[in-house]
Amino acid sequence: MHVCVSCEGFPLTIQIASGKEHDSQHFIEIMESIRVKTDGRPSTRPSEVLADSAYDNVVIRKYLRSRAIKSNIPINIRIRKNRKKGRPTRFEYESYHKRGTIERFFAWLKMAFRKIASRYERLNVVFKGLIEIACFMLCWEKV
Repeated sequence: MHVCVSCEGFPLTIQIASGKEHDSQHFIEIMESIRVKTDGRPSTRPSEVLADSAYDNVVIRKYLRSRAIKSNIPINIRIRKNRKKGRPTRFEYESYHKRGTIERFFAWLKMAFRKIASRYERLNVVFKGLIEIACFMLCWEKV
């Protein structure tokens, strides 16, 4: 389950994938599917992306730089044991604390809806439908 969450805790996009694949492989697909309705054209580009060190990847950082999105991703020590020369990566520890909202979202989702935590459904369509209903109910409580 791959979800892009706003800083207020509202889900922006939801995608289902197999458990065999790494989360960072679906990052660009998730970013491309963001559509936030506004008065004019829908907003498709967030101002900043907060992600954990699993998303510390050259491809992801180049993609965010090409779309002029600030990346706040810590350096993955296991991948970069030798420091690379060149432009240093951006990481602000103060704004990284907002990432707790994402962790709380998944905790609320899995605590309130036990069927989602264990995934009993075989079909992705049914599972995604349950996740969307659960996200609607979480958003309904916040508003």
